[in-house]
Amino acid sequence: MTRATLNISHTQTGDVTVVTIRGDIDGQTAGEAQQHMAPLLVPGSKILLDLSGVDFLSSAGLRILLSAYRQLAQIGGRLVLTGPSEDIKDTLTITGLLRFLSCYDTLPDGLAALA
Repeated sequence: MTRATLNISHTQTGDVTVVTIRGDIDGQTAGEAQQHMAPLLVPGSKILLDLSGVDFLSSAGLRILLSAYRQLAQIGGRLVLTGPSEDIKDTLTITGLLRFLSCYDTLPDGLAALA
């Protein structure tokens, strides 16, 4: 079985941390995604998660999104998603996560929401 690859990077745009993810977030890569995100989840942080390069999001990926949202909500931070594919957006809708998470089509829209 081939190891799934995940590329995660983050940059700072004003007071917003933009986390860009490329690849699949599944059972093999979820731990890597969580390790990268954990140090960014600090009090008052604004995280914009760019999912435009994510082709697949498993239940393990959904758990990471929910966990990050909950952690940030408890410490006065915010999490916004941008650029999910239609399939991922459907999954977020069906699972009810879009009741909690704000989701925007473009990076500028997500940044504006966090301004």
